[in-house]
Amino acid sequence: MSVLENISKVYFLGVGGIGMSALARYFNERGLEVKGYDKTPSSLTDQLGKEGIQITFEDELTTLMQDADLVVYTPAIPVSHKQLNWYKEHSFQLMKRSEVLGLISRNHFCIAIAGSHGKTTVSSMLAHLLNQSVGCTAFLGGIATNYNSNYIHSSDKYMVVEADEFDRSFLTLHPNIAGITAIDSDHLEVYGSLEKIEEEFIQFANQIVTDGKMVIHEDYTHVGSLIKTDIEQTVYGQRNQADYRLLDYRIEGGRFIFSVDYKGEKIANLEANFGGIHNLENATLAIAIAKNIGLDNDSIKDGIRSFKGIKRRFEKHVDGDTIYIDDYAHHPMEIRAFLNSLKYLYPDKEILAIFQPHLFSRTQNLYQEFGDELSVADQVFLLPIYPAREEPVEGVSSELIWSAISQKNKSLVEKEELLSLVQKYGKGKVVATIGAGDIDRFVEPIKTLFGEKGN
Repeated sequence: MSVLENISKVYFLGVGGIGMSALARYFNERGLEVKGYDKTPSSLTDQLGKEGIQITFEDELTTLMQDADLVVYTPAIPVSHKQLNWYKEHSFQLMKRSEVLGLISRNHFCIAIAGSHGKTTVSSMLAHLLNQSVGCTAFLGGIATNYNSNYIHSSDKYMVVEADEFDRSFLTLHPNIAGITAIDSDHLEVYGSLEKIEEEFIQFANQIVTDGKMVIHEDYTHVGSLIKTDIEQTVYGQRNQADYRLLDYRIEGGRFIFSVDYKGEKIANLEANFGGIHNLENATLAIAIAKNIGLDNDSIKDGIRSFKGIKRRFEKHVDGDTIYIDDYAHHPMEIRAFLNSLKYLYPDKEILAIFQPHLFSRTQNLYQEFGDELSVADQVFLLPIYPAREEPVEGVSSELIWSAISQKNKSLVEKEELLSLVQKYGKGKVVATIGAGDIDRFVEPIKTLFGEKGN
């Protein structure tokens, strides 16, 4: 019997996290009593409160749920956390978020999207395609604009989940279909090397159910050659050997028009109301999986056309003389894709990139790569590192990245001075805020700077 059976009360430690909140919404929708703790209030915790989930922001024993049937926690919760330790000392049923997701998805036709980047976009697109046609349940790693939520439930026929490689979380999943977008050097504080990361992705792929399917990007087919032979493999990308191939993309009327060729047939003139060439490849993966489970071309075209994107993924806020776009990119390869797309879309404008590094460990391991990719911008503002779950590391700061940027027009900037500098230097440019920390707190103030009155 699953530990999720016959429970009525669930407590979440770190309920405001994007993955945790989706699970909280799942249990809340099913009529369970759901409460939780988070360190700081946010727009997401505000919304959870409106949905009936009671949240405390104090790590005190007087505010926890003393009769919880299940306590779900995130690895971001420190080992010194009072509530976590009280639950441990009193032998409560404690489970990581990934373990709970693994149990929930095991009883469904599970489609898991993994990869160093792109998985939130692909899983959200695919969930939208399914929701518009046959219905699905989806646990997403971002807020889908169409639903203003990271959780979708219209049917139990298919379950779409984001398969996160951090902390080896995706190894709790046993999907029927898996998509793999990219396998790059990240979370080296967990894995140590790219070779170890590849080994875990191979393990994840080998957990696809017997006679299941995998769709993988053309750059990583060497991984596919190392998994068990009873898994049907499909390749997507832009080169001729891809089974599902992105082609003919162009800009018309401010949006991308593109086609996807699959095994000699073509879905032509797809309309994308979201930005970024890299997101056209993400759409190609979503389309490949949709075709694999039987969606027809008209449903796919309608779904792609009506998909409005994800909050903080190439999200355009100001579109005038000054362009302002916000993006969650926090890995060098993501920044490359984002800035190259900006160059493609706005070839005649200068780009002011505002980047907040995320994690000391990631900065320490990849500062040269960050510097290389940020050098594409015409001007760079670097904010201090957002530590998230980490303690400071001696000698590691944003200055490491600053020193690696070949572009001479670069500055180390404190949060307190950012808005005045953006106002001074951003007018008439493409202004881009980039990062996975709390840089999103500047979105509304920057929008105000360059709204209709600002232009």
